[in-house]
Amino acid sequence: MNFPISLTLLRIFFVPLLVVLLLTKGHNLDLWAAGVFLLAAVTDFLDGYFARKRGQITALGILLDPIADKLLTCSAFISLVELGLVPAWMVVIIVGREFAVSGLRAIASAEGFVLQASELGKTKMVLQVAAITTVVLERHYARLRIEDYHAGVALVWLVMLFALVSAGQYFWSFWKKLDVSVKQRASRAVVFRVGEKGQEEKVPQERDVAAQ
Repeated sequence: MNFPISLTLLRIFFVPLLVVLLLTKGHNLDLWAAGVFLLAAVTDFLDGYFARKRGQITALGILLDPIADKLLTCSAFISLVELGLVPAWMVVIIVGREFAVSGLRAIASAEGFVLQASELGKTKMVLQVAAITTVVLERHYARLRIEDYHAGVALVWLVMLFALVSAGQYFWSFWKKLDVSVKQRASRAVVFRVGEKGQEEKVPQERDVAAQ
């Protein structure tokens, strides 16, 4: 097991600790929760950085990294709903988007292609870290709130917006790549049938390849 994967697993192990710190009442536990969450978020940056720098990008790492991210952010959001700090309907949309994109990536993998992380998706992740941290710290630092205005909830609105837009981008990319994949499989099937039929059938084969 290489170092980047160890960091990813560490992020997963931080999840139950984060939930306990968020849901347990105690002196300065919200500060500890924010610290643990930020530390876990830093490992998300570091595992990718070291994987690229050391040439240790593996199939296991590619699989575990998004799982760790979703476990961390979804568990934090759900805990904040339990505490009454974030509207439940917003979290349902955010978490539902994560499941939808994960399912889409699984289908894409089965079809033989990969959906790369988009810039919108990366921006959403940064906003999630900022939103969750701000919501947690608002309980401890009242000056983060301006009367009834909550900076954390405003950031959650931005997270939800980027979640929906980036989900649309993923679906658009999926349909385009799926269309190309289907055409490529159809082309290979035609080539195979032409080879079975003999020399006289090569003209349609060449046309098919030229059409690609």
